[in-house]
Amino acid sequence: MTGNTSHFVLAGLAIPISKWKYCENGIMQIKKKYGLKEAEVHTAWISRKYLEQSRIVDFEKLNHSQRVYEVGKYRKKEMLALQKNPTQKAKYKQVKKNFQKTQPYIHLTFEERTLFLQELADFIGGWSFARLFCEAIDKIHFDPTRTKQTVDEQALEQIVSRFEIFMATNKRNKKLKEMFGTLVHDNNETVSKKHTSLMQKFHAKGTFFTKIKYIIETPFFVNSELTSLVQIADLCSFSIRRYLENGETDFFSRIEPRIGRVNGKVVSARHFTDNLCKCKLCSVSSIKVISETIKE
Repeated sequence: MTGNTSHFVLAGLAIPISKWKYCENGIMQIKKKYGLKEAEVHTAWISRKYLEQSRIVDFEKLNHSQRVYEVGKYRKKEMLALQKNPTQKAKYKQVKKNFQKTQPYIHLTFEERTLFLQELADFIGGWSFARLFCEAIDKIHFDPTRTKQTVDEQALEQIVSRFEIFMATNKRNKKLKEMFGTLVHDNNETVSKKHTSLMQKFHAKGTFFTKIKYIIETPFFVNSELTSLVQIADLCSFSIRRYLENGETDFFSRIEPRIGRVNGKVVSARHFTDNLCKCKLCSVSSIKVISETIKE
């Protein structure tokens, strides 16, 4: 996750293949409950407040179709007004994008959208078979001339290393039925080429921390709108970033149980920042990459 934020966050969930269908079905049930069966879970857009909803009288009392109609009517008026003003071209473009991205969710109030995300986060938090991996990099303290890596290269190497050691440790302890793992990555043309090249390098020479024996192939890139579990990884990334940047604990506390620990120390996630940070990742994290066993 990038953009106008102080942190770059790369997060991923390790899920046994035998549990994939269970996770997908559970996510779909929650989406159906909120009328979002066909919608992508894009957390940043869902969690925003939509100003026009607050300007519609008794919006929360309307049914879903009435809400869609009223919001649509309000938005059309705003777009037409901007379109007629030649000095508002930049704003028109941004407002159009905002409306397109939030369109699937306008039938829900802000409170209902928050409940939707909370239910998803609680569902993830209950996956005792899953492990959450994350590299959160404070861009203020990241110096590419010292690391000899870009911010996303460091993040990928950390995630891959921790996942590999996790797989190796659990294989030795016979805690996983699956012998090997693979990476399913949100599709982005620029990122896909770069990360494929990096993974080829890791397979050939290893990472700074470990050889790659249990992660097969280069990442499989999929469009996030077609795969619920990639969307869930986005929710995890969003939750961690908002916790680190703004101290928001609601979503983070719900997914936190899936972060791996050994003897109380965080081992599957890291916050790359200064040594004064007292967040839950820094205060109990280990610099050395370690792994742990899990129960399935």
